[in-house]
Amino acid sequence: MIRDEISVSIQTLRWKCIESRAYSKRLHYGRFALSPLRKGRADTIGIAMRRALLGEVEGTCITRVKLENIKHEYSAIVGIEESVHDILMNLKEIVLRSDSYGIREASIYIVGPRNVTAQDIILPPSVKIIDTTQHIARLTKSITSDIRLQIEKNRGYIIHSSNNYQDGIFPIDAVFMPVRDANYSIHSYGSGNEIQEVLFLGIWTNGGLTPREALYEASRNLIDLFIPFLHGEEQNIDGMNKKKGSNMLPFPLSHVLTDTGETKEKIEFQHIFIDQLELPPQTYNSLRRANIHTLLDLLNYSREDLMRIEHLGKESVEQVLEVLRKLFAIDPPRN
Repeated sequence: MIRDEISVSIQTLRWKCIESRAYSKRLHYGRFALSPLRKGRADTIGIAMRRALLGEVEGTCITRVKLENIKHEYSAIVGIEESVHDILMNLKEIVLRSDSYGIREASIYIVGPRNVTAQDIILPPSVKIIDTTQHIARLTKSITSDIRLQIEKNRGYIIHSSNNYQDGIFPIDAVFMPVRDANYSIHSYGSGNEIQEVLFLGIWTNGGLTPREALYEASRNLIDLFIPFLHGEEQNIDGMNKKKGSNMLPFPLSHVLTDTGETKEKIEFQHIFIDQLELPPQTYNSLRRANIHTLLDLLNYSREDLMRIEHLGKESVEQVLEVLRKLFAIDPPRN
């Protein structure tokens, strides 16, 4: 009986995408399977993943609109078929994708008569529109439309007060949730002590992220949530005392150990994500654009390789190297 239980627990977990569809530019679907799991684990993982997918995955939205000489949301604009309220609702429906954090500015400058769509938005380089056919307004006369937009990347949602308007600036209720829906189901097989489970995850997104990307980000965010518990455990083992002013590392201390064999070290570094290194946003974004997501990815680059990464200047490279020296006592080799 004991032998049977051990044989179940040591099997390697594997996941795969078993279905992927794009119904439209703004509706993507993916179905994933994870197995083998011991009885009860699939439900634990499924509940956590569904919550993380719906609440922890980041999205990009238009959060503020500026219209010159307009004082009220329900005002009518001469030469434009839609009211201000209708224009705001149409802008709210636009799906964006961005790899940059912080507030970005965009604009629309159009001369009528003509239809105005999302394709007419002048965007910063880091932002992309998923569906450029989204309708915004119809200009019925030969007038000029000048609209200023504020774009932001965040998570969850923001609800603004309906009276919070000033100087033609209109906040928009923002829903930073690229995952439209997520559910899970469980398939059990085997008998007795050999009962195992397969977890199936279904993910629908608005196109701002693919289901696979959403699954990756939700998984990473779940890992980050549990890291503080590992901090406390390591402090007790190593006798670290917070009262002496010691700084807590942004990941488990066990990941820093380098005397346990090369294979284990690589596995541990693979589970340290670069957003845990607390790098400046510009440096972090440049590394991500170069497909550097984990510490193991980063260690595959020499100092000269880092210097060749686009938008990663000498100062940023020095910041990265300083973090590696301070937290891991590692200095990447030179070519």
